[in-house]
Amino acid sequence: MVAGIYHYAVQQQPEYRPQQPAPYAVAPPTNTLAIISLVAGIASYVVLPVVGAIAAIITGHMARGQIRRTGESGNGLALAGLVLGYIHLVLAAIGIVLIVIIVAVAGVAIFNSGATNP
Repeated sequence: MVAGIYHYAVQQQPEYRPQQPAPYAVAPPTNTLAIISLVAGIASYVVLPVVGAIAAIITGHMARGQIRRTGESGNGLALAGLVLGYIHLVLAAIGIVLIVIIVAVAGVAIFNSGATNP
C-alpha cells in the first residue's frame, strides 16, 4: 500500500508590525487669570479681606471670558474664585449691617439712659 499525499495549508509566520505608541492627548493650557482668581478668592478669607474678594470677582469674570474665546482650561478654577469672592462680599456686607445695627442700638440705649437722669 502506498501512503497518500496529504494536502494541508502551510502555516506562515505572522508579519511583524511594531507597536505604534498611542498618540498623546495634549491638554489645553490653564488660563492664568483663572488661577489668580482662585488664589485671590482663598486669600480673601485669610489675608486680604475685601480687596481679595473684589480681585477674585474681577479676574474670575475676565478669565471666563478668555476661556470662552480661546478654549483654554481652567473654567472650574475661575468659577471657584468667583463663588469664593461673592460669598466673601455677601458675608462682609452682612457683617457691616450687623455692626451698624449694634452701634445704632447701643447709641439709642446710651442716649436714653442719659436723658432720664435729671
